[in-house]
Amino acid sequence: MKIGLYVHIPFCHSKCYYCDFLSFPKREKEEEYITALIAEIANYGKDFAGVHTIKSLFIGGGTPTVLSPFLLDKLCEALRKHFILEEDVEWTIEANPGTILEEHAHVFKKHGVNRVSLGLQAAQNNLLKSIGRIHTYEEWEQSIERLKKVGITNLNTDIMFSLPDQTLENWKETLQKVVNLGLPHLSAYSLIIEDGTVFGDRYEQGTLKEVEEELDRSFYEYVKGYLKEKGYHQYELSNWSKAGYECEHNKVYWNCEPYLGIGLGAHSYMMHERFSNTTDFKDYLAAQGDTNKIIVAREKITKKMAMEEFMFLGLRLCVGISTQEFQQRFKYSIFDIYGKQLDEWMKKALLVHNNDRLYLTEQGKDISNQIFASFLLDEEVE
Repeated sequence: MKIGLYVHIPFCHSKCYYCDFLSFPKREKEEEYITALIAEIANYGKDFAGVHTIKSLFIGGGTPTVLSPFLLDKLCEALRKHFILEEDVEWTIEANPGTILEEHAHVFKKHGVNRVSLGLQAAQNNLLKSIGRIHTYEEWEQSIERLKKVGITNLNTDIMFSLPDQTLENWKETLQKVVNLGLPHLSAYSLIIEDGTVFGDRYEQGTLKEVEEELDRSFYEYVKGYLKEKGYHQYELSNWSKAGYECEHNKVYWNCEPYLGIGLGAHSYMMHERFSNTTDFKDYLAAQGDTNKIIVAREKITKKMAMEEFMFLGLRLCVGISTQEFQQRFKYSIFDIYGKQLDEWMKKALLVHNNDRLYLTEQGKDISNQIFASFLLDEEVE
């Protein structure tokens, strides 16, 4: 079976003010962590031999490129040694501007990393500083050029809107600068204020306010129109690409396909079960790759849960979901389970039923969370 593989690197130089990901600055433990990570990789490699191959591989974090080129090389070598990668595997590494050395770029090229995702967030250095980013826009440009120099051109960048003090003109300038560099993939997200972050604390203290909904919608409407005009195809609520450059790894998640997560706090979805690794750094190191000690939570995916995820993950994609696929997976017509909700959203012109497909309209995308919530079922399905 072809599956997705995610590898977590929890290290960062510093924590951005909005970030609630499992990451921290513990540079002195990097080598010890990679040793434990490779042991976990080797154990899964034995279990997967002759059973699973890797169709998409994503090394994320954290910031994987805070690792030394030597350690990153060691990690990539282990992944190639212990897993069978499909010939056309999409292999992505996340990176932050200013952390990519020439040696990193050569490690990518050596092992067949063919996609890099760079966090930018905004093109204005004052905005970057205000959200806790420690790089400049100019360093982002330099990182792009360094990657292109070694022949890596399948590049994504993340950008954010509804930031504190961000204007619509700021947003337009960010989009223009990013598009002018010809990147084939863009991810654009609205700021979400999460508990336990610097911004979350400021919000609780009353020193940070959320952007008004009308302005947030203006940011989103502008990015949709501008990128369409520039030849980008919106294929998911927050993602745009040129033809042939959709992110295959993220589509594994949205299509509810199986994936394995390796590393501290990583989550997996395999064989109708969801399981997750410990988030305790000391425990992870002490386990020395023993998956029986690393995995701390398991959950069987019931038919009800699988149906719900099929709906609200699949409808994130602009092509929507297949009514036939729902029938094949669950042995029920989608209209028997969700007829009332589907009828309501279609009558309001927020959802379209076209042949086999159900997908959100442009207006539906604007209230997608409300629509998704309607597909939560009250009772289990036999």
